[in-house]
Amino acid sequence: MDRRKFLTGTAVAGAATATLAAPAIAQSTTDMVIVSTWPRDFPGLGLPAQRLAARIGELTEGRINVQYFAAGERVGAFDSFDEVASGNAQAYIAADYYWKGKHPGWAAFTAIPFGFTYTEMDAWIKYAGGQELWDELSGEFGLKNFACGNTGVQMGGWFNKEIESADDLKGLKMRIPGLGGDVMSKLGASPVSLPGGQIYENLVSGAIDATEWVGPYNDFFMKFYEAAKYYYFPGMHEPGAQLAMGMNAEFWGKLSKTDQAIIQAACNEENARTMAETNANNGEYLQRLVNDHGVQLREFNDDVYDSFGEAAEEVLEEARDHSALSKKIYDSVISKRAEIGKWSALSDVSYTIKRNRVLGL
Repeated sequence: MDRRKFLTGTAVAGAATATLAAPAIAQSTTDMVIVSTWPRDFPGLGLPAQRLAARIGELTEGRINVQYFAAGERVGAFDSFDEVASGNAQAYIAADYYWKGKHPGWAAFTAIPFGFTYTEMDAWIKYAGGQELWDELSGEFGLKNFACGNTGVQMGGWFNKEIESADDLKGLKMRIPGLGGDVMSKLGASPVSLPGGQIYENLVSGAIDATEWVGPYNDFFMKFYEAAKYYYFPGMHEPGAQLAMGMNAEFWGKLSKTDQAIIQAACNEENARTMAETNANNGEYLQRLVNDHGVQLREFNDDVYDSFGEAAEEVLEEARDHSALSKKIYDSVISKRAEIGKWSALSDVSYTIKRNRVLGL
């Protein structure tokens, strides 16, 4: 055999094999457009959303090509649900209680008045039936949702006057979405739902008299202290506000099991990371609000809180009566709130109270 012909033929065959094999091993990409309800580079909420979007691309090594659009860059903040449900975008990052007008069950997966704290919400969603109920509700709208952040116990809000009784809430125009807004309505206030980027201008102009947002870290950058000096705590409306990634169900179903696992892992990571970031910053920024900007910290008295509680019971009963699925969701929330909440009171709450007493905190 001619050695030169043999080697040449082998090289040609190898090249042909490589050419034929290339398409089979080439990495295919999947486009994923994510829209958000928060402005770009928005401390506390917008930045974690951007971080999650980037993380999905990073973990898939670009196999999922993520394009992130903040509120107003592709659609308005409150248009993100329809954008994803329709398939025009593949995912949103938001607070699901924004969609309570579509179904009151959505509120339960962000926060309800006198509802779950962060640790209780995490337990309910992951190990006490919450995710299954979320899947049932989101499935009715062509979505698949995961927890992707939490703000913990929120502040009660910013007010331009002191709130010494429930009567002080009557006629008050307050930015407060979700079922918390319904509670305020029961007490004579006028709840207003505004996306984050529009709150400051409405508060400064006097179009609203009060607003809730999140807590000291998030609120500091909103500069609410320029229009309202009374900062009340604790917020009954969002004791552990859960943030969500909602994906188009058809898009989700077409992903490989590996990519589904990666997205869920990225959401779990950001869920813990956002809460840690919030807890790490709230103490510092509360001091800055009080010391540098003259904010007056106030605690809702028991009479006001009792009024919140009475109104909340009515609101939750109305939400529960909406439909069979809503009843199913809220029955689970109420049952697990008692079960998980009793342990929280026995463990975290009682320990923290005793620790702070001993240390004088």
